[in-house]
Amino acid sequence: MRATPIALLAAALVALALAGPAAAAPLLVLEPDGRVTARDDRFLPAPDRPVGRTAAPAPAMAPDGPAGRAARSRRTVRGELARLRDAGAIDAATHDRHRETWDAAQRTLRRLTGRRAVELRGVLRTVDEVAAAGALTAARLPAVFQTVARNRQWWAAGRLVGYGQRVAFSGSRLVWQSYPGQGIQLQWLGTFGKANGLFLSGDHDPELRALLDEAGALATPRAGGLAWESWFRFDGGRPPWVSALSQGTAVQALSRAAIRLGHGPYFDTARAALGIFRTPPPTGVRVATDAGAHYLIYSFAPRLRVLNGFVQSLIGLRDFATFANDDGGRALFADGEAQLRREVPAYDTGAWSMYSQARESDLGYHTLLRDFLRNLCGRLTDDTARAAAAQAAGGATATPAVPDPALYCGTAERFTGYLRTRPVVTLRAARPARPRARRGVTVPYVLSKISTVTTRVTRAGRPVAGRTVRLGRGTQALRFTPKAPGSYAISVRAVDLAGNATIVSGAVKVASAK
Repeated sequence: MRATPIALLAAALVALALAGPAAAAPLLVLEPDGRVTARDDRFLPAPDRPVGRTAAPAPAMAPDGPAGRAARSRRTVRGELARLRDAGAIDAATHDRHRETWDAAQRTLRRLTGRRAVELRGVLRTVDEVAAAGALTAARLPAVFQTVARNRQWWAAGRLVGYGQRVAFSGSRLVWQSYPGQGIQLQWLGTFGKANGLFLSGDHDPELRALLDEAGALATPRAGGLAWESWFRFDGGRPPWVSALSQGTAVQALSRAAIRLGHGPYFDTARAALGIFRTPPPTGVRVATDAGAHYLIYSFAPRLRVLNGFVQSLIGLRDFATFANDDGGRALFADGEAQLRREVPAYDTGAWSMYSQARESDLGYHTLLRDFLRNLCGRLTDDTARAAAAQAAGGATATPAVPDPALYCGTAERFTGYLRTRPVVTLRAARPARPRARRGVTVPYVLSKISTVTTRVTRAGRPVAGRTVRLGRGTQALRFTPKAPGSYAISVRAVDLAGNATIVSGAVKVASAK
């Protein structure tokens, strides 16, 4: 590893510090005496989705045909622990510790009822299935059995929580999140997002070190390096899976801390975490393209392209490459940035942003994507300025080419403008061209962006038809069946996710039925 120029690091770290810590997010903490306290953690980013009071339990993982059923009949958690011990992969003390964690959770489950039993049972079922698949390796035991132990603690004494609620345990800095039917699970994006918040605060270095050391102990070998795997089912994906979004944030947090704390091994961990960015799914997140590579938000979903996750993963890679002066990280960033440059225009509808190729962003994801693009814009702008300054100073060291930030800066600015722009509704001609009473009439209209739409049809001031519904951009339709001839007033009111409203009106003349 080459030494990074002090001036470059100093400027970069000052720029990052000016961004400030994350806004406070709600966190429930289980205390040693069994009490649960609610805190607003100012270092923790907000959840990616609203916290809900209830949610349907996740379905069980289905066996993969006859082979899966056969494996299930041969392998058990206890049997796999014994096998690892007998093979010398773990010692007897480690075997006994994890065996007791498993047995204690089973004993607790027998005492629980209702929702608490459902949650703990879901966690144990997942571990059963991982063992049956032969995926319960020695390196995965710390993360898997910490998940078992923490769920046993929470569901024996903690509160009932809804989807997305973040929780923690006294004495630990790891962030967990509720996924109904699957208990609480390690939330790596939240955990490393909190590490970034601690870094940006500037005065919580001991807590930053403790969090990263705790998280580092739970990384597992994957894709020729290390990864923070998720151990729950999500959007059709089976555990263990990884995410470019959370892994990129991990690389970013480790790189920042390596400089701040003067702890070089964090760079080594971050470098090892690059493996998934070099490896195709389902082991890694790299999808090769003509331009370079797209890094997936979920390793189990190679066709799902979520722009906000891609952008943040690149920010993490860029920060690592800058702070560690690492050519490998720089190459991964360059591959991803070249592809991002191609993708960004397709996610700008001219009125709002797209979350994926198939649907528009909700308000939270729209502002999140705007913020990520703004962050990338700022970093590349700073990199450009530093490169120009170095060239002007006549530096002998060649400076890597910096991508033009204009696309990202301009897109972020437009996304901000969309938050203040009313939706556009354009009425089209009614069908059929000569409507008649007692026959269906369709009035198409074009909506510029996702909105809550209220349609009304009246005749002589009296309501005939109407509804209120959330609709996406594109061509929609108002439908009604007039009972009598005459003039029918049409109105369409659209309120976008930011609260901007538009109303348009028209009329349909209906002839007598024949």
